[in-house]
Order: sequence, then structure tokens, then C-alpha cells
Amino acid sequence: MTATSSLCPQSLADIQSSSSELQSIALDWVGMEQIDLPLEFEGRQVSAKVDAGINLLNNDMAAKGIHMSRLYMLLDSLTEGEVSPQRIRDVLNAFLSSHDGQSSEASLTITSELLLSRKSLNSNHYGWKAYPVQVSAKAGQSNAIRMKVGIPYASTCPNSAALSRQVAQLEFRKMFSQQREHLTAEDVIEWLGQHGLPATPHSQRSWAWVDVELSPDSSAFPLRYVIELCEMALGTAVQTVVKRSDEQAFALACGQNLMFCEDAARLLFQCLENEKLFSAFDIRVEHQESLHAHNAVAKVSWKEKKHVA
Repeated sequence: MTATSSLCPQSLADIQSSSSELQSIALDWVGMEQIDLPLEFEGRQVSAKVDAGINLLNNDMAAKGIHMSRLYMLLDSLTEGEVSPQRIRDVLNAFLSSHDGQSSEASLTITSELLLSRKSLNSNHYGWKAYPVQVSAKAGQSNAIRMKVGIPYASTCPNSAALSRQVAQLEFRKMFSQQREHLTAEDVIEWLGQHGLPATPHSQRSWAWVDVELSPDSSAFPLRYVIELCEMALGTAVQTVVKRSDEQAFALACGQNLMFCEDAARLLFQCLENEKLFSAFDIRVEHQESLHAHNAVAKVSWKEKKHVA
């Protein structure tokens, strides 16, 4: 029998449980980041990265370090079906139980992308679009579960649109100032088809980052619901499959939904403020300018009057 085969679990070294002259210093967070897990949200499998950890106290039960393998193995229960707020609470409470008396707060963060099928605006085709999603949760001294989604959309500058229309007016006047009395509808239509856009407004791909705190009684993560609610409010969601008729429909949508970043933030606030699913939310919109070398950004937040952050 070799030396290694004669070892039993009781004889294995446990350095984490040993004492240290430094363990009187409490730690805010100790754990692991970027753990790979296959998880399920909205009935879809996603490849997720998970950060998980706990704090370490400096009380009589203070420890040199944590047993990270305990946390890692507890995370595996999240892979057994749809991830729900209650299942996350159970995992966090198990984190604390696994280090009973040594920790008072546990947390985890899940980061991934949710792939959703999206119909074209006009041509009846479908394509896939990936939305960044994040779920973060705490248990112990503070208890909260948050859900964040990233929504890409197009924004056309209202000021640029007004200036472009003004150029079109000036060009039209210059062309027809001498023949107003004999101008026909066909003349106008022909001119519009050939010269009606002497200037075009600037547009840009933009992002809305919507971070909501779920109400304590929430039983699921309404990722798709929040995404679709916000896309409807903005009116210019980035497309997947685009044929010519879809591109024309998208141009019309952008023209009918001109917006500064301030407008976009307020539209999203308006569509979320009366939702009973949330006790708080933070909105950040980012217009990645085509006119400037910098971005235009607006932020707005809300929380229930009785809500304590």
C-alpha cells in the first residue's frame, strides 16, 4: 500500500480552518468570479458566468478563509431547471449555512445573453437577437434581487431632422420660386423623388440599460417582458432580418420616433413606473453618436416610497 492510498479524509490538511494573526481583519467579500454554468431563463438554455461569494466576520468564530468548494457545489442546484428568485434565495442561504457564524452576507451575480427570435417589420421573416442580461442577488444583512437587461435601438436626432427639413424647404423654394402658379402635384412628387432629401438627419445605434429590483413576491425573472415593454416604448428596436420593405418600415419608425437621450430615458421611465413587479429601477440610455466623437447619456431612477435600498 502506497503512502497516498493510506490517507483518509480526516488526515487531509485544512489550511482554511487554521488560525491566523490576521483573521481579526474582517473581509467585505471573498469568493469566485467567472464560474461557467449552463442555466435556463425564459425556457432557454444560456451559457452563464457566475460570481459568488460571502463576507468574512471578525467575531469569535472568525476564520482564516472560506471553503470555496462548498459554494461552488451549492451553485450546481441552479442548473436543475428554470432559474427563479426563490432558487437563488435558497442558494444564498445555503452559502451562509455552509459558513455558519463566520459570515453574515452572501451574494451572487449571473451574467449572460438571452437569444430571442424577432420578426421582421414587414416581410414576415425571423431572425435571432442577443440581449445582455444580468441577475444579481444578496442575502443576509440586506436582501434584494435585481435584474438588468441591455436593449439596442436606433435614435434619430430631432434637431438634425428639423435642420434637414429646413434644407429641403430652401432647396424646394430655390427650384420653384419662378413657377409657383404653374406648379402641379406631379412636379412636386417628381422633385421629392429626385431631390427631396438634400440633407439627412443623423441617427445612431443606442443602448438602454434597465436595472430593476424585483418585488419580494416575484416568482420569476420577467426578462422577455421587460425587453418587449421597453422596445415598444422606444419604437425603434434594432432589427435582425431586413429586406427592402423592412428597411423602409424601419426608416418610417425612426422618423416617427425622433428622440434625444433625454426623451428615451423619460419614455422608459413612463413605461416602467407603474409596473407592480418592481420595487425600484435604474435606467441608463446611451446614444453612440454619429455626429460627435462622444456619446450622449441620460440616467433616471425610481423606487417605492416605502422601499429601503
